[in-house]
Amino acid sequence: MMNPTNFRSWLFIATLVLSAACTTPDTSEEGLKDALEGKFLIGTAMNEAQIDGSDTASLDLIRKQFNSVVAENCMKSGLIQPKEGEFEFALADKFIEFASQNDLYTVGHCLIWHSQAPRWFFVDDEGNDVSREVLIERMKTHISTVVGRYNGKVDCWDVVNEAFENDGSWRKTKFYQIIGEEYMELAFKFANEADPDAELLYNDYSMYHKGRREAAIELVTDLRSKGVRIDGVGMQAHFGLDYPSRAQLEKSIIAYAEAGADVHITELDVTVLPNPDPSVGAEVSASFEYKQSLNPYTEGLPDSVSVALHDKYLDLLEIFLKHSDKIKRVTTWGLTDLHSWKNDWPVRGRTNYPLLFDREYMPKPVVGSIIKAANNEES
Repeated sequence: MMNPTNFRSWLFIATLVLSAACTTPDTSEEGLKDALEGKFLIGTAMNEAQIDGSDTASLDLIRKQFNSVVAENCMKSGLIQPKEGEFEFALADKFIEFASQNDLYTVGHCLIWHSQAPRWFFVDDEGNDVSREVLIERMKTHISTVVGRYNGKVDCWDVVNEAFENDGSWRKTKFYQIIGEEYMELAFKFANEADPDAELLYNDYSMYHKGRREAAIELVTDLRSKGVRIDGVGMQAHFGLDYPSRAQLEKSIIAYAEAGADVHITELDVTVLPNPDPSVGAEVSASFEYKQSLNPYTEGLPDSVSVALHDKYLDLLEIFLKHSDKIKRVTTWGLTDLHSWKNDWPVRGRTNYPLLFDREYMPKPVVGSIIKAANNEES
């Protein structure tokens, strides 16, 4: 008798062959959002071409498959306020309009992040670090203006992004260096004042690591003890074929829920490419020299890697379904492989395959497997 693991791999390869032979666009009625209804929201990040409407194929796919969206870049501080007091809302307004027209759960990303922040935020006219009081006032103005503009239109904000290290210590950002730990508390206070009804999250990568997990739980507990509202945590899910383990992921989901935090699985993608340095996590500033050995799949994935990717995604979704009572939302970081930041990070010019939809906007076989799992059907 064939064991279950081998049978699943054989069945997947057969499905892959049949899918490759068919170039007809997917016309099935049920999308991911339909299958996952009542379990958790399923979302995706939108890029500029999707938000401005020029990528119409993406918009059709989003409407069919997802019930939540987040702006990948256009609401980050460096883009929305490139100069002090000069806010550029045009693209963010279009994002909000699309989400509203299609009744999508809308996530604002992100208010306070040391990366992709404009340099002026931290310095005076002479290039010296501003005082604690000045930086606090700039934080308040930025948060109040952005959140206030979209009051009642954004369901959830990533208030602070990536403030801790793997060991749980505070990342020594300019916010931390100039203001101290209190910048976190102030950010959540300012966001709550600007929109008391929007959900407020702390968002970070590698949240399955013990240090980051304990730091995030302590953050939730500490803020709430001071009467400061924080509703949940965003667990960035920039994963690989061999990490994290099921045990690591489940332990963290359970721990956050037991701390009273809503769990949002954010920025989900699964890289299939060699990692030049696993210790960097999802540190956006990391960059490595291009080598052909780091870009082995320019002509497509071998069946064995496709099977591994399929099985990893299905394992992840089975965990999320198991803990659907704790998870509010699962969001992929990008719509198709064509749109993924993983093609250029941490090595520019690679060909990666980290998402649920391929470069032709077609669902990978795992999408059907996820829908079956959500419907409790046999694969």
